[in-house]
Amino acid sequence: MIYGLILAGGKGSRLYPLSRMNRPKQFLDVINEKSFLVNTVERIAPLIEKDNMYIVTNKDYEDQIKDELKDINKENIITEPMNKETATCIGLSAVKLLKKDQDAVMIVLPSDHYIEDEKEYVNTLAQAIELANRRKAIVTLGIEPTRPEIGYGYIEMGEQVSGDIATYKVARFTEKPNLDVAKEFIFTGNYLWNSGMFVFRADIILREIEKYLPNVYKSLMEIYRHIGAEDEDEVILKEYDSINGISIDFGVMQRTRKAYVIKCNFHWDDIGSFTALSRFLDRKESNFISKNSYLDDCENCAVFGGKNLIIGLGVKDLVIVDAGDVLLVMDKKRDQEIKHLLTKLESEEKYKKYL
Repeated sequence: MIYGLILAGGKGSRLYPLSRMNRPKQFLDVINEKSFLVNTVERIAPLIEKDNMYIVTNKDYEDQIKDELKDINKENIITEPMNKETATCIGLSAVKLLKKDQDAVMIVLPSDHYIEDEKEYVNTLAQAIELANRRKAIVTLGIEPTRPEIGYGYIEMGEQVSGDIATYKVARFTEKPNLDVAKEFIFTGNYLWNSGMFVFRADIILREIEKYLPNVYKSLMEIYRHIGAEDEDEVILKEYDSINGISIDFGVMQRTRKAYVIKCNFHWDDIGSFTALSRFLDRKESNFISKNSYLDDCENCAVFGGKNLIIGLGVKDLVIVDAGDVLLVMDKKRDQEIKHLLTKLESEEKYKKYL
């Protein structure tokens, strides 16, 4: 059967201070009236039965997910005892689904994407499911680049294979290049953005984890043997403690020979930074502004107003965010550095209440 797995354990730190430890990005409703998480679930509802929808998160967010997704069975919320990156959380989910269904096919989706043309999106996932079953493939969805983006990974397209929607063998993955390399990728026309959406059989992804991450696989198999037992949680905690976390991209996708990419025709955006989020604000000349904002003689600024009126006069290339108790003013070119800023804030006790 087909199962949806939504990754909802991240902190969304690049959208701080809108995203906080107690209310991370997946629970924000900054684009429409619904949270990113709810939008993600509703998008795949035409393809996946409610009982086959799973959320993987950490224990801190379990109650919020129950509040957000009242129709999701509580047994379908998979909680991790600690963050050990995406290869581990996907592996944990795979062994749980494999225990239930030896033919499980997983659609793995981040919880913070924006997608238009949902019919085309569902059709693309349906083709990915067919490919994952027929070729025992690991399928990813690729997005045609519209700019030299340094915040995304890239996929080089190899040999084209059959499919109603253009599909290719993956020649190679490249993680977040510098600007010059990103421009070269755009120029060649043979690269797609890595969307982070995957489709594969649970047994196939575990086989690849066994091949490329044998120590992680050993821990996952120990967990598999204890699923449903009284000591399941205790074993998961023990094995997680011993795992050296790694992303699915670095751990498997950059090494596997089973990877295929479908070139998507729907509009996609990864809301992973204020630059991305600003594309959904109102445009005023070269600026992007939300409510409670007034700019005069300003260039290339993004202003996320809140309770207070934000006035800009004669400034350029700034991101300004009013989150009530925190006001962020940042050089627009440095929006990928917020994670490092948070690390510094976390090291000082007086700032922890603002995180």
